[in-house]
Amino acid sequence: MNNEINTVSVIMSVYNSEKTLSKSIESILNQTYKQFEFLIMDDGSTDNTIGILEKYALKDNRIKVLKNKKNIGLTKSLNILISKSKGTFLVRQDADDISKKERIKKQLDFIAQKNLDASTTRAKIIGENRITPRFSYLLPKKILIRYKNPFIHGSLIIKKSILKEHNYYDEKFYYSQDYKLMSDLVKSKVRIGIIKEPLYYLNMKNNISTNYQKEQQHYAQCVKLGIEP
Repeated sequence: MNNEINTVSVIMSVYNSEKTLSKSIESILNQTYKQFEFLIMDDGSTDNTIGILEKYALKDNRIKVLKNKKNIGLTKSLNILISKSKGTFLVRQDADDISKKERIKKQLDFIAQKNLDASTTRAKIIGENRITPRFSYLLPKKILIRYKNPFIHGSLIIKKSILKEHNYYDEKFYYSQDYKLMSDLVKSKVRIGIIKEPLYYLNMKNNISTNYQKEQQHYAQCVKLGIEP
């Protein structure tokens, strides 16, 4: 798999992330796995996000920058990126998080070795001495997913064909779109593995889950109940 060309599309949606964006982009560009396209959507940012993106696009031709005229939210932006991608595998990366340099290679190898459709990894919390999930990833996913999302979604690598079969992210879910997708995948018996080694650094100080807890809780409850928001 490591010798295949254009099998991987990294996708990232960005909104006003000028403070964390460079480190996040660098963590992808410095991957030991080199053959990928990197699609980045600026979702109507009002800070210097677009300037940073354009600078990196000039430096590395793997980067392709897309722009929304106005902010449309993460769910719709991700779906646009997926539709524009060319890879067999899609790699998620959030603009305030960091991937370890061997992340993509190790996950692709893991998927191949275990005959999986998708993989996530555990993550270290930036600025804290802890790893998430702690133990829940060891439990049966079909039971656990009813109560919480055990997957670090920014670390997701998945076959694009699987997302097509499930019509991408559900755009009725402005928040918790990751939980909705993973719940649907688990219920459909998609083969998903979680790597014990933390290959992802998670920023909890400036992410959607932290800043919009009430909204996230409402949408997450809808996933648990199997109803529309």
